[in-house]
Amino acid sequence: MREIEQEDPQLMEEVDHEEQILQNLRSKATEFLLREEYEESIQASSQFITLCQDYIYKNSPHFDSDHFLKLQKSICLAFSNRAEARFRLKEFSAALEDCDEALRIESTHFKTLLCKGKILLNLNKYGVALECFNAANLDPQANKNSETLNGYLEKCKKLEFLSRTGGFDVSDWILSGFRENAPDLAEYVGAVDIKKSDISGRGLFATKNIDSGTLLLVTKAIAIDRAIFPQDSGENVQLVIWKNFIDKVVNSATKCRRINSLISKLSTGENEDSMEVPKISLFRPEAYDNCSFSSEKQLDLGEILSILDVNSILEDAISSKVLGRNTDYQGVGLWVLPSFINHSCHPNVRRLHIGDHVVVHASRDLKAGEELTFAYFDVLSPLSNRREMARNWGFTCRCKRCEFEDGICSNQEMREIEMVLGKGLVDMGGIVHRLEESMKKWMVRGRAKGFLRTSYWLAYSKVYESEKLMRKWGRKIPSFDSVIDSIVDAIGSDERVVKLYMEGGLKMMGVGGYNGVVEMDKAMKFGRGIYGKVMKKQAMKILL
Repeated sequence: MREIEQEDPQLMEEVDHEEQILQNLRSKATEFLLREEYEESIQASSQFITLCQDYIYKNSPHFDSDHFLKLQKSICLAFSNRAEARFRLKEFSAALEDCDEALRIESTHFKTLLCKGKILLNLNKYGVALECFNAANLDPQANKNSETLNGYLEKCKKLEFLSRTGGFDVSDWILSGFRENAPDLAEYVGAVDIKKSDISGRGLFATKNIDSGTLLLVTKAIAIDRAIFPQDSGENVQLVIWKNFIDKVVNSATKCRRINSLISKLSTGENEDSMEVPKISLFRPEAYDNCSFSSEKQLDLGEILSILDVNSILEDAISSKVLGRNTDYQGVGLWVLPSFINHSCHPNVRRLHIGDHVVVHASRDLKAGEELTFAYFDVLSPLSNRREMARNWGFTCRCKRCEFEDGICSNQEMREIEMVLGKGLVDMGGIVHRLEESMKKWMVRGRAKGFLRTSYWLAYSKVYESEKLMRKWGRKIPSFDSVIDSIVDAIGSDERVVKLYMEGGLKMMGVGGYNGVVEMDKAMKFGRGIYGKVMKKQAMKILL
């Protein structure tokens, strides 16, 4: 700077004026950030970066090395502050770019490493986030911020371990009566792969033999909207939730290229057979490359609406279990990887909702190569009802169960049984007895029996929970135990079936409530089919 002073006092005055402007902008940007006025902070930081870079370009021949280094550090800090503001606004892609710009100037910049680690942690990239936090921990500033940094390090290590092992346990949260916030869950992808499906488009498949209750995947919602409304709330209430949900998805896709890219992999309901099969590695937490998504086309509103219409998941669906929520609570969300799971009336997986995460586990034993299937609607109902629900979803189910029932339900006797059941106030024991006798006559055996019993669950449950009907029909119909087993074999575990088993079945079998060891073990096995293996027995007993 001395050279300027000696050569041209007027130039020196201009330089001082420019530096004062830069100083004011830098102070403004910092003040806005501290006041949580993030848009204003981004604007001030952007102005500072542009002006400072121009200033250096014009005057660098006159700077000594110390002054040049000071200005470079100021630009580094401005990029870092802008990254922090963008992170707070969930503009993750732009925030990461700012972090990278700052680290190009100063590779060990503490504040930037901390910010980048937080962004990556938020994007469930635990391994690279941990690298950032470890690098920040080497800086002398780490001593002043040890509590904050150590908190991030511990959280990141825990989530990285969970994402690698799938060793989740939510027992403490359940045993506390859900009084605390939902536990931190990591993204996890187990023994599954994405392939072309014979059911529809693409699907998820088991890559090895899997036991009932085994965790298959855990994933956080791209966006979710929730509210507590009475069950009889009108359509306008649901429209409000839906509009808020759409706004959140659009906002997330606009601000983060990775989210936009993942959403773009989902079906719009058209040309499903021609859609590419994405690699499962894209959905694993260790997959990270901020640059690889830059060439992806930004989805427009029409495309997003089509994708959400096909792939959004209701949290009050019969096929899910929502833990820690009010009974009048309703929610809708988008979870990308579970959206590849097709429907079957003979499902083999279930989902559990914990906080913003969906936990998917096997509800029956699976064989390697078998496709994973959810029940999109209530499958404890007759074929005609299921067909109507499938039509509302826009498809026709052709699973083994539907094909079997399609053949047998054309029988006149089956039509009469369904017609009598539909009338309501009838002797349910008579319906069960007639159905069982018909199955004997038609030589229906094995899992096929379970299919029909599941379709007429309403009749079976009314009989088994009524002492009066059991006194009348108990000797003429199958044992409670055998019917429960065949239904679980047909559709996997279901909370209504297990509830009946727990509340009525144990007493009917004369074991004196919940003291029968064999029966309790069986109930726990059923429970694992509903809730998976993410909790200890004590917690499972509370839920059952």
